[in-house]
Amino acid sequence: MRAPHLHDTLRRFCLGAFAVFTRDLEDGGDLPFAFEEHGSYGRPTLYEYRPLVRGFVETRAERLYERVDVQDAVTDLLREPAARIFAHAHEGEIRDERRAVYRSVLVPLLVRTAEGCGGFDWEDSAFTRAYEELEGSLFGEGHSYGAVAPLVGLSVGAQIELGDGIRARVAATGELAAMWPEAAGLLPRNFGREPDRICVLELERSLPGGTAEAPDAPGELADAVTAIRLSTSAPVAAGPVIFERLDWRPYGIRPVLPIAATAPPGEPTRLDPFRASVASDVRIRLGDADDDARLGDALDRWELSLFQSEPFRGEQLRHALESALGEGDGAWAAAMRGAALLGTTPHERADLAEKFRQPSCELLRRLLVAVLLHGNRSGLIRELDATLLGNPAQASLQQRAS
Repeated sequence: MRAPHLHDTLRRFCLGAFAVFTRDLEDGGDLPFAFEEHGSYGRPTLYEYRPLVRGFVETRAERLYERVDVQDAVTDLLREPAARIFAHAHEGEIRDERRAVYRSVLVPLLVRTAEGCGGFDWEDSAFTRAYEELEGSLFGEGHSYGAVAPLVGLSVGAQIELGDGIRARVAATGELAAMWPEAAGLLPRNFGREPDRICVLELERSLPGGTAEAPDAPGELADAVTAIRLSTSAPVAAGPVIFERLDWRPYGIRPVLPIAATAPPGEPTRLDPFRASVASDVRIRLGDADDDARLGDALDRWELSLFQSEPFRGEQLRHALESALGEGDGAWAAAMRGAALLGTTPHERADLAEKFRQPSCELLRRLLVAVLLHGNRSGLIRELDATLLGNPAQASLQQRAS
């Protein structure tokens, strides 16, 4: 046991909570049960009947918060540097460290103990097991972080790796409900029942000990959605929420960024390994947009255009083209550079130059992928200008654009 004082404080907290819950049951309260349906595409629907110990505890958790034993437990936890990452859990829109520690450490400990007891008849062995798991999480060499968001508009066969611990895969039956019972009301409509609504976008990271902040899951998964949209032209969306876990315990539920959570119009598609490799490369290159305001503006405008109708869409796309390749020289120069980038013959370039006068979402998608994969927008523009002025075009330029 690494922290005997913490063990004693948390044991008193759990005993006090059990006493409150026992009185509730004696006064006529009911421990509810859930009858859950788990849909799975191509398989029989499964049903599960189980007691909602967690739901019973969490609906009464706020009522317990002001108790002295709760405040003592929170205070002792906040004295532990290892608990900093739990103190930074996302508790609503306003960060409250004391409440975050209560929700992300104490309530799960209480739930785990109650599940081990099969209710609220106290068993020391159940608390000991739950506390040992918590202590292992707090004082271990590191943390295992995970974030999962429902993914729609796309289907996959085998698991698709997108790099840096991000992947798209088929959701396991009941995996979200098992850790987050409230998940059923937070999933997209018909999730798990249609071929393009059975996948999740997942982020997994190993965090070193002493880490105080969890990864920026909303930002990283939003970049993954953008990369998939660019590489496949699929109407992909994630969310509307991200389910976070830390050391395989519920950590928080956060909203997905609106642009990534909204599905654009279009036909669902399949993410194959080839386009997945393109998506992985594009996702990594999206980081370049953080240091390149023009490229960032072009990407934002293209993605916004997916949700717009004419004439607003056309205006967005023209501005996106100018931001990507105009470099202050205007729309005409951007169109000529775009034609030189995507075209391999004089005839193709002439045809593309005409199309770039009224660019489509698909044409801008191809152009942005080529710009991102090049990796140096300013250098790319110099190469394109050299090509337009009559210097031999570099073969690699057309290979990146194809």
